[in-house]
Amino acid sequence: MRLNSSPRSWKSIQSLPTRLYSRSHSPPWRPVSAVDEWVERAIRPISLRQLTFFGRTLTEPRLISSANYVRTELPTRLAHRLRDIQQLPYVVVANPHLTLVYQLYYKAFEKARVVPEIKSLEDNDRFCEILKEMLREHLVVIPNLAMGVLECRNLAPADEMDRLMNTLLRARISRRVIAEQHLALTETFNSPWHFPDSHDRTDMNADFVGEVFLKCKAKEVVERCGKVAQDLMRKTSESTQIPAITVQGHTDATFPYILSHLEYIIGELLRNSVQAVMEKYQGSTQPPPPIQVLVCETPQHVIMRISDQGGGIPREILPYLWSFSKGPRTQTRLENLGRVPAMAATMQELQVSHERKYAGQNSSFLSYHEGSLDTLTSRPPDLRLGMGLPMSRVYAEYWAGSLELHSLEGYGVDAFLQISKLGNKNEQVTTRAAIDAV
Repeated sequence: MRLNSSPRSWKSIQSLPTRLYSRSHSPPWRPVSAVDEWVERAIRPISLRQLTFFGRTLTEPRLISSANYVRTELPTRLAHRLRDIQQLPYVVVANPHLTLVYQLYYKAFEKARVVPEIKSLEDNDRFCEILKEMLREHLVVIPNLAMGVLECRNLAPADEMDRLMNTLLRARISRRVIAEQHLALTETFNSPWHFPDSHDRTDMNADFVGEVFLKCKAKEVVERCGKVAQDLMRKTSESTQIPAITVQGHTDATFPYILSHLEYIIGELLRNSVQAVMEKYQGSTQPPPPIQVLVCETPQHVIMRISDQGGGIPREILPYLWSFSKGPRTQTRLENLGRVPAMAATMQELQVSHERKYAGQNSSFLSYHEGSLDTLTSRPPDLRLGMGLPMSRVYAEYWAGSLELHSLEGYGVDAFLQISKLGNKNEQVTTRAAIDAV
C-alpha cells in the first residue's frame, strides 16, 4: 500500500482520534514471510577487541569471512527494526518521515537478504558497492527519524517514542559499524602497503584496524574537537572572546575506539560549553573563564569531565535533557530539522577530515562515510536541533560507556563521559524493542 505523504494527508490523519488507530487495525504494510524468517534469527553482537583481533592479520579467507558475516547480519538487524516499526499504531507509522525511513530500511533489507554467499574477492567487491550505496542512501535517516518522532509527540506516549528513537539510532549505529568496518578492511586489503614485500606502510596506518583506532588519546581528541568548536564560534559570532579549553589529569591515557563516535560526543559537549560561556559573558570586557577538561584513567575505564561556567542548563529544559520528543522548544527544533534534510546527503560528504587524510584513506572511501566533525557538529550555532545530547548518550552507551550531566543553576555544567578502556565490551544492541505499549 502506498501512502500519500503530502502535508494535507498527514494533517488529516493527525486530526483523527489516536484511539482509532490501535494495532487491531491493519498496519500500512503487512509483514512478509521474509521478514518473519529473518526476525527469528538472533543478532550476533561484537566488541572492539573482536574487530581488532579479526582484522589485524588480514588474509583473503578472513576478508571473505567478514563479508559473509555482514551479508547475514545486516538483514537480520534490519528485520528486527522493520518488525518494531510494523507494530507501531497506524497513526504513527503513517507519518511521512517515518514512512520514508521504513521504505529505506525495507529496500536495504530486500537488497541485502538476496546477496549470495561471498566466495571470491570479485564477489566481495560487488558486495562492497552494495554497502556503499546503502550507506549513502541512509544519510537522510537521522533527520527524518527526529522529525517523525517530534510530529508524533501527541499521538503516542512520549517515553515510548523516545525509547523507539533510542533503539532505532542504536541499531543504525550497529549496522554502520559492521558495514564500514568491512569496507575499511577491504580497502586495507587492497592497499599496496598491505602486502608483505611492501615498505610503504606507516606507523600511523598500523594504529588503525579498519575503523578501529587503537590509540585514541583523550587529550588529542579534546584539543582537536575544541579547536573546531572555537573556530566555528569565531566565524559565526561577532565576539572575539572565545573561551580557552584546558586539559589536565592523565593526558597520556589511550584506548581503542571508533574515532568518529568519540569525536561526535566530545564535539557536541565542547560545542555546548563554548556556546553557553560565550552567551553568558557576552559584552564582558574580561576574558571568559576557560572550559576545563579532566581526564582520569582507571584499570578498566577512561573518564572525562568537561566543566564550564556557562550558567548551567535552564530549569525548563533540564527535565527533558535526554528526550528526543519532549521539551518546551519542540516546534523550534522541528523547524530547524526541516533545514537539515536538504543538507543531510551532503553535510556528511563535504570534505575529507584531517584525521582520515592522515590515516591514508582516500576520498572515494569517504563518499558514503559519516564524518562527525564535518557534519552536525559543524552546523551554525543558531541551528539548534535538540538532539545532540541524547544522540551523544546513545553513542557513549553503544560500547558500554556512559554520559551524565550535572547542572549547577547560575554557575555551569559538569559532563562526565566514561569509556571502556579495554575494548572488550560487546556493542549494546537490543534484538527487539519492547514497544508493545505504544
